Amino acid sequence: MTDLTFTDVLSAVQETEPGLVFPIAENWTQGRTAYGGFSAGLLLAGARYGLVDLPPLRSALINFTAPVVAPPTIQTEVLRQGRNVTTISSRAEIDGKVVATGTFSFGASQDSHVSLTCPSKPSTPPEETEDFFPPNMTRLPARFFENFDSKLIEGDRPFAGADRGYVRVWARHKDPAARGTIEGLLSIADMLPPAVFSMCKTVGPNSSMTWICNVLTDDLATRDGWYMIESDLSVAHDGYSSQVMRIWNTDGDLIVEGMQSVIIFI
Repeated sequence: MTDLTFTDVLSAVQETEPGLVFPIAENWTQGRTAYGGFSAGLLLAGARYGLVDLPPLRSALINFTAPVVAPPTIQTEVLRQGRNVTTISSRAEIDGKVVATGTFSFGASQDSHVSLTCPSKPSTPPEETEDFFPPNMTRLPARFFENFDSKLIEGDRPFAGADRGYVRVWARHKDPAARGTIEGLLSIADMLPPAVFSMCKTVGPNSSMTWICNVLTDDLATRDGWYMIESDLSVAHDGYSSQVMRIWNTDGDLIVEGMQSVIIFI
């Protein structure tokens, strides 16, 4: 299939009797499966499809149950529509088998006297930051990276044998139309390799199991589409790891905080 931008994929959705079908282009793959952030973005797009008056997304819980090796059919169900929060379930299937699920909570803003921020650490602007992937690298680790610009701010690249599993980057969609959209934000939020990979000394595969994202604002604006994305390893043993993930805009405002469970096959 011809390579597609994320916007092209969303625009190519087909309504079928079982559900919505989105194409899977080669440039959104990671090994034998679609990239996890891409799959999560499709689940969210399915949940929001045709619902024009939904409040902003506040939380997403994603479960990756099997490789997405073909265009999935996405079915959705409104679990509850309350006065403040609407919760929608989204399920992706291939040949009748579930490959990914998402539970999305959308909520209107509430008046509160509590206000606490988590500003980003200082960094150089994207234009003055080195590329995440070295210029002499002839082939990217996975094709989906082709869809993003990425700059290394702090931490270590994968398989560096570092003492800590940590990395912080600037990243943005190369597709301008995907910038500033909630589906675009969710699809880029998972673009970093697992934080544990910085500590690894040998190359090997991984598989994300679950991922929760809390969206902390309904204003997704950021300069030129750049987001600061951080992944910090909390613990790793027995082939599983847990990492905390955060995203700030260029003004230093935290807009997403999450946690992900990753299976490590090395």
